[in-house]
Amino acid sequence: MTTLAPPTPAQPTPGRPAPAPPESATGQAPTPGLRTARRRPVAGTVGLVAAGAVVGTVLLSALVPGLLAPQDPLEISLSESFAPPSAEHLFGTDQSGRDVFSRVIHGARQSLVIGIGATAIGLAGALVLGMLGGLGGRIADGAVTRVIEVLYAFPGILLALILIAVYGNSALTQMVAVGLATMPGYARMVRGQLLVVRASAYVEAARALGHPPVRILLRTLLPNAFRPLTVLITLGIGQAIVWAAALRFLGMGVQPPTAEWGAMLNAGRNYIQQAWWMDFFPGITIVLFTLSLTVLGRHLQRATDAGAQR
Repeated sequence: MTTLAPPTPAQPTPGRPAPAPPESATGQAPTPGLRTARRRPVAGTVGLVAAGAVVGTVLLSALVPGLLAPQDPLEISLSESFAPPSAEHLFGTDQSGRDVFSRVIHGARQSLVIGIGATAIGLAGALVLGMLGGLGGRIADGAVTRVIEVLYAFPGILLALILIAVYGNSALTQMVAVGLATMPGYARMVRGQLLVVRASAYVEAARALGHPPVRILLRTLLPNAFRPLTVLITLGIGQAIVWAAALRFLGMGVQPPTAEWGAMLNAGRNYIQQAWWMDFFPGITIVLFTLSLTVLGRHLQRATDAGAQR
């Protein structure tokens, strides 16, 4: 009885091309990185949904805090001081027995207001300086450049100290201080974007067609220059909240017992060994919210770039 040996794979013959890889059922050769490429959009979608959920929760906390935390954030119960996280107090209690979860939820409004206000101040000043530098000619551009360099060299903490010493320790002072500290970076980006768009081919084409300067400015130059800057709104709010929290951690800004994330960090640093939750939960809230805003901002940037390429 003769046994048949299994067929051996064909070996390439010198001078002849190697045999093509087997095709799949669809008639195409399998792609090695196809599975990895399919997983990337799924991971990006999950991250985007998670970021949207975090931002949505913070916005809901700022608008309707009593819906998520009906307990009064200023209610004192000395008998429950330094209670660890439990079913009754999800984030534990502070040195006065106040519920940390309620304080984190109610503190979202003031933190968000400070972040949005500081971003608005920084972007408004940046638009003025950037437009003067990008559209005002050589002399104006040189003057704006010097102003931006001076603001860059001026420490933000020192600026906050000066403003607090003059105008007092308030949320408005924090917004102005953080807005002025972030303004130079935004102004440099606005100026650079305007210079690039002003020298572009489509602006030159609009001039060659005889369009009025006002029309070129309002309908061609400014829209194309400011489109990439819309991402700064989401990224700037997160950065402003971190800046403001850092100032309040140093004791500059709203003071206890106000329910605010940075003030809670400042109040809990003296009890970090016996009540770690007083700093952990406000801190992780700031980190998650800022990271989520960054994810949304980068997704918005990719969508804006894709729309501009079309």
